[in-house]
Amino acid sequence: MRQYSADLTPPWKKPQPVPEVAAEPGLVVEEPGTGFCGAVIRCEAGTVTLEDRFGKHRVFPLEPRGFLLEGRVVTLVRPASGPARPTRTASGSVAVPGARARVARAGRIYVEGRHDAELVEKVWGDDLRIEGVVVEYLEGVDDLPSIVADFAPGPDARLGVLVDHLVPGSKEWRIAEAVTSEHALVVGHPYIDIWEAVKPSSVGIEAWPRVPRGQDWKTGVCAALGWQVAHTGEAWQRILGSVRTYKDLEPELLGRVEELIDFVTGGDVA
Repeated sequence: MRQYSADLTPPWKKPQPVPEVAAEPGLVVEEPGTGFCGAVIRCEAGTVTLEDRFGKHRVFPLEPRGFLLEGRVVTLVRPASGPARPTRTASGSVAVPGARARVARAGRIYVEGRHDAELVEKVWGDDLRIEGVVVEYLEGVDDLPSIVADFAPGPDARLGVLVDHLVPGSKEWRIAEAVTSEHALVVGHPYIDIWEAVKPSSVGIEAWPRVPRGQDWKTGVCAALGWQVAHTGEAWQRILGSVRTYKDLEPELLGRVEELIDFVTGGDVA
């Protein structure tokens, strides 16, 4: 006699198997319990870290039937170890493993001071080496027109300049307006100092303090925040150490640096 199962539940009513999906970086899923939707940025033993479109991070346990992928219930699992997948540089560009630095081109990017140069190097250093762009720092921009004239920018040697506190009516604005070479581009951010271009949340503070006019800004910031430091350079190392990627910087700086890199490298002939 034919044997029949005691379970008479129709197949379409039976629980369907839940697929397992590797929590690869960049995979976008939703945690239904909280409604948090984001891309996987890290998967460790028992947990997965998601980042939403606002840059907020949340850590969730790797539980069965724990996530939604394109509306379907899935179980996230740790990716199997294998060949390293392409990663991104601190600036967000796709990394090129083993790429050699290009021979430095004649064009340059000038920034105001050492701190500016160190920040640009930390975030865009990999990109700049591949493009062959050298960043040099000035001691202020009071003599910028003569500095540009001495550089003598041309079609094959473009010059980009990043200026602090470049807002209409400021001293820096008037200096930048005096640079007229079509092969030189002067752009800037609105912050008094490059310190302010680092997001306060990345540094662990609520906001950058307002320093009274006439007082040294960096010294005033350290005092207002209660940072007991021997000199402002020590405070800068604390700030620089909090920067890991472009996400730790304000958009007003990000766009200007990218603009300068594009300008200096834009004279290439295909």
